[in-house]
Amino acid sequence: MVQANSSGKTILVVEDEPVIAQVCSRTLSTEGFQVEVAVNGQVALDILDQKEYDLCLVDIRTPSMSGIELYEHLEKEHPKMASRIIFSTGDVLSGNTKAFLEKTNRPYLPKPFTPDELRAIVKTALGITV
Repeated sequence: MVQANSSGKTILVVEDEPVIAQVCSRTLSTEGFQVEVAVNGQVALDILDQKEYDLCLVDIRTPSMSGIELYEHLEKEHPKMASRIIFSTGDVLSGNTKAFLEKTNRPYLPKPFTPDELRAIVKTALGITV
């Protein structure tokens, strides 16, 4: 069921694992979001230089350019977009990742996550009643 309050919102999913990217895309599309996928931070950066999104779901560890590098670039070049990021990671406990997440104060979704957890964090970040 597509909800009117989600319709038209655009989300860029930055994820190098095809199965996770597909689950994110399918889950969010069924909620009425327009979803595009980038396989790494460099591809995402190229897309973000051309188009603005309501939200980005960014995997911290992607090849070519990590989610951390993407975020740091967006802070300088597109600060509005940097404030619209939700991170995803399977590495919440490592010191570097934990410190980075605390520093950015951005929401994050630990992997593995369920479709319900994904829906909830995205809707909360967009100010949509869950």
